[in-house]
Amino acid sequence: MAVRIRLKKMGRAHRPFYRVCVMDKHTPRDGRVLEELGTYDTSVADTDARAVLKAERIDYWLSVGAQPSGNVAVLIKKYGTSGTHLEQQQAALQKLAEPKSVPDPGAPASLPKKKEEPKEEESAAEKSEAETVETKKPEEAAAEATTEPTEAKQTPEEETSPAKE
Repeated sequence: MAVRIRLKKMGRAHRPFYRVCVMDKHTPRDGRVLEELGTYDTSVADTDARAVLKAERIDYWLSVGAQPSGNVAVLIKKYGTSGTHLEQQQAALQKLAEPKSVPDPGAPASLPKKKEEPKEEESAAEKSEAETVETKKPEEAAAEATTEPTEAKQTPEEETSPAKE
């Protein structure tokens, strides 16, 4: 029996997903499989994380005489036991395994402009009122300072009234 290592197409329409399989040469593309050796997912964004292979089993089948198809030969060359992209693949797989960080959405990008304008005018009016109150406060404090000593002093009539008692 002639044995080939080739891709078995799975997934749905326009979303292909492949399994790297050992099959008889005469079976159809999606037919009976002797052994599954890995996966190849084209929907993964990072190209080095797309292929995941069982390198030991691939080496076994190659030693027995299985012939890889053209696409599988490229995958074995890159991601096999002595592949050229093994370090990049490990880094890409670790990156995929990390949880995704979702940024804080923050404030809304745009607010209705009609509602913002009156708030700005009101805040400007409040600021001007606050400034006038602040300017009055020192004057009022000075006026209060001058009235307090006069209240503390007793008038001559008040001084005489306790003496009469």
